[in-house]
Amino acid sequence: MWGALKKSIYLTSEKLKTLLSLKSTIALCTSSNAKHDPLHYHHRLVCHSCYLECPPMGLETLKIDDFQLHASTTKRYGLGAHRGRLNIQAGLYDDDLYDGAWCAGRDDPLQWFEVDARRLTKFTGVITQGRSSLWSSDWVTSYKVMVSNDSHTWITLKNGSEDLIFSANREKEIPVRNIFPVPVVARYIRVNPRSWFNSGNICMRVEILGCPMPDPNNYYHRRNEVITTDDLDFRHHSYKEMRQLMKVVNEMCPNITRIYNIGKSHSGLKLYAIEISDNPGEHELGEPEFRYTAGSHGNEVLGRELLLLLMQFMCLEYLSGNQRIRHLVDETRIHLLPSVNPDGYEKAFEVGSELSGWSLGRWSNDGIDIHHNFPDLNSILWEAEAKKWVPRKMFNHHVPIPEWYQSKNASVAVETRALAAWMEKIPFVLGGNLQGGELVVTFPYDKTRSQGVIREQTPSPDDHVFRWLAFSYASTHRLMTDANRRACHTEDFAKEDGTINGASWHTAAGSMNDFSYLHTNCFELSMYVGCDKFPHESELPEEWENNRESLLVFMEQVHRGIKGVVRDLQGRGIANAIISVEGINHDIRTAADGDYWRLLNPGEYRVTARAEGYSLISRKCEVGYEMGATRCDFTIIRTNLSRIKEIMEKFNKQPIRMPIRHLQARRGKMKNKHML
Repeated sequence: MWGALKKSIYLTSEKLKTLLSLKSTIALCTSSNAKHDPLHYHHRLVCHSCYLECPPMGLETLKIDDFQLHASTTKRYGLGAHRGRLNIQAGLYDDDLYDGAWCAGRDDPLQWFEVDARRLTKFTGVITQGRSSLWSSDWVTSYKVMVSNDSHTWITLKNGSEDLIFSANREKEIPVRNIFPVPVVARYIRVNPRSWFNSGNICMRVEILGCPMPDPNNYYHRRNEVITTDDLDFRHHSYKEMRQLMKVVNEMCPNITRIYNIGKSHSGLKLYAIEISDNPGEHELGEPEFRYTAGSHGNEVLGRELLLLLMQFMCLEYLSGNQRIRHLVDETRIHLLPSVNPDGYEKAFEVGSELSGWSLGRWSNDGIDIHHNFPDLNSILWEAEAKKWVPRKMFNHHVPIPEWYQSKNASVAVETRALAAWMEKIPFVLGGNLQGGELVVTFPYDKTRSQGVIREQTPSPDDHVFRWLAFSYASTHRLMTDANRRACHTEDFAKEDGTINGASWHTAAGSMNDFSYLHTNCFELSMYVGCDKFPHESELPEEWENNRESLLVFMEQVHRGIKGVVRDLQGRGIANAIISVEGINHDIRTAADGDYWRLLNPGEYRVTARAEGYSLISRKCEVGYEMGATRCDFTIIRTNLSRIKEIMEKFNKQPIRMPIRHLQARRGKMKNKHML
């Protein structure tokens, strides 16, 4: 259904015919080339009429494993061939284990970096970077390319009768792509540096562009192959295409979807969200609100595409009668905001998946990191705790935003302000923000309690709940908890079950996660969904398979814990009633209709409900292991003092308020009278 619809929208019939014709031509060219001896380079040329650039082979995404990478020499293990991957990041300091490139042991023209494709592959180009380092400046300025079928006999790519010399990098971070004049088919490919930065050494990060040749008997290909059966729109979408896709989903499922925007970006692009619910547009009593956001860093685009795929998937599955999806939609109000920073995304999208580097488009148009642009409420709360103001002068939750942050002159992105207003407006219970560049789920706190400490375990009062929530995503992801998987950069999070306390990774004040937890009722986590921030379009089906189950399982966790309504004797819901759980120093509040949701792990809890002007009430609430929140309602009664005030205000009479000195004088007279 979706496949036919998307083609009618995005492709005219003429374009579709052209595309199908081109695919047929490519197949003919490829099959004819396969008959020739692969060592004879001139026989391996593919005609220009059928030449399409191949996708990345997967050095950055780790599809190419460490055993497929070789080098002539190595400066040390931490700069070995296994580190020569495009966009790989080094640690804070240059060390022996996790440095940011392959670096040759000697600086001479005899050095090479080699990739074993393990099967005949049509190579079409090479992308290079210099070394990732805060302290060293190393990059290659030109190189040759050689290919082989047996790793012994090598053919150098030619420009006529001369060896072809490719211009490489002018600095260490911006990727440089060189496309071969004509593709070449072989199993092995080598990059042979010919010149390098005169104040540095031979160091490279590399990606190879290549299409595997048909070979159904190839063991390695079959072992790593991941195929999706979901008929979805697997491609990168510009802002306009994203908006159009959301509209199509809304038109396909008008009864369960609604499109709205929460504000605008710095350049005026609307921040579109889609709501998925059985009654879109309204909050239903007792139904929890869930959100996914993505793209706060504009160049981390996988999360954005995953949310676009998720909304398509949920619409189609709901229509097809999938009971799991129907239950989720009928019992939850789901909000998906795929692009928090559309300005940054457009910058990265314009350059493309392999050439945007590690940081282009990360920040908002005015240079702000949106994800870490929220007020630092941690310091405010911890200072109040140190002064013993909690709970006498200050609550342990709903920490107010400081005045300075709300001023027009504060360095706050308009996108951040829009997010904060959205988070205050809707009573979200659980949220996940999708990030990129790693494979891990992080949870609050994101800021270390000790000042000046870069890494420190800093648990929140709900640490046990956050750990479960994080594990629910990581454990159902295809790769996050795989002990055999390679670390993306410098941290092996698989050893920690694919989860980590944010502050024990690196401290960050003013994160969206901490703000959400301390200022609202919502428990927020960050999902780093892939090593490659901007995977090639061809990788999207596999990345969807990697994350699909995790995305659904995490949404279902919004129904874990207790829920209920706090009412008065007349049955009216009481807004802003405080729900406390004994032993957990973090309270939540009821929504406008008096309903609440409190995420908890299985167990028995003593829960207290209180509100201004009402007597508090406590009861035991038990949370089971089965999915579905335990109902735990409260009926609270007005205090005598509040009822007196209410009666007096009703009849426009004010309570008698005597000055303290008059009260003291009156008490003195009464005391003397009794003595007489």
